[in-house]
Amino acid sequence: MGGAHHHDHLDHHAPDGRSSGDHKRRLALALGVLGALFVVEVAAAMWTSSLALLSDAGHMLTDVAGIGMALAALHLADRGSDRDDHTFGLYRLEILAALANTALLFGVAIWVVLEAVRRLDDPVEVLSGPMLAVAILGLGANFGAFLILRDRAAGSMNVEGAYLEVMADLVGSIGVVAAAATIAVTGWTWVDPAVGVAIGLFILPRTWRLAARALRILLQAAPPGVDVPGVARDLGAIPGVVDVHDLHIWTLTSDMEVATAHVMVRAGTDAHAVLDQARVVLRDQHGIGHATLQVEPDDHHGCDEVNW
Repeated sequence: MGGAHHHDHLDHHAPDGRSSGDHKRRLALALGVLGALFVVEVAAAMWTSSLALLSDAGHMLTDVAGIGMALAALHLADRGSDRDDHTFGLYRLEILAALANTALLFGVAIWVVLEAVRRLDDPVEVLSGPMLAVAILGLGANFGAFLILRDRAAGSMNVEGAYLEVMADLVGSIGVVAAAATIAVTGWTWVDPAVGVAIGLFILPRTWRLAARALRILLQAAPPGVDVPGVARDLGAIPGVVDVHDLHIWTLTSDMEVATAHVMVRAGTDAHAVLDQARVVLRDQHGIGHATLQVEPDDHHGCDEVNW
């Protein structure tokens, strides 16, 4: 009996069944809102001499750049999925864009902290009235972008990255509003760089977690929620299966787990039935919707030569 193979078709859809088109529409809308706000905040920061407002604008720029990269990655992934020389399409571009976005976030956060420390030693007079007006505008825009992206953050790493940035900006905008109000009432100009430092420090841990996820995917590690030994045990428990080896499980891009495995069965076992049961085990018990499986009889030799 020769080996049998099974290959599940790979589609890029969100967990709720919506395609990447919905992600792109929401990202484009958020990009328009935040892009306009960035221009306003930069102009206002230069006018009012507010570091808190400028740091919020700097973070806003990373939002705009990150969402732009996310849109480009999704567009290229859709266009490149049928190219013969990209056998997995261009889905991984989404992860590369997310990683580039985290690098931008780290740079902005470090710059904000350093500039804020400098201003603590050399306070700058801040126009609190215009600062407060623009901060309130920024708070409203960030809240709108937050609502746009919130219910799609779980379906795409780039949407999640944009969502986390907008969430951080939302908190930052609240801090800028509080700083402007405090300066207006008390005249304490040191509040402005202090809020700038707080915004910079707030960005870093969220950026680190997103970067760690992106690097884990690029290194083709097994998804955190997948029990690899458990997958091997469940496949091995299928009637007729005597061994499971050369098992590899990784994430191609957001919400797209992939598996390959060699499944050895007793000679004479119905390979098609084993394939069907293995597909159900992977999909229903472990959430792996795309798998390439090779079923081979136990009297077959030579497979160990290609076992990684």
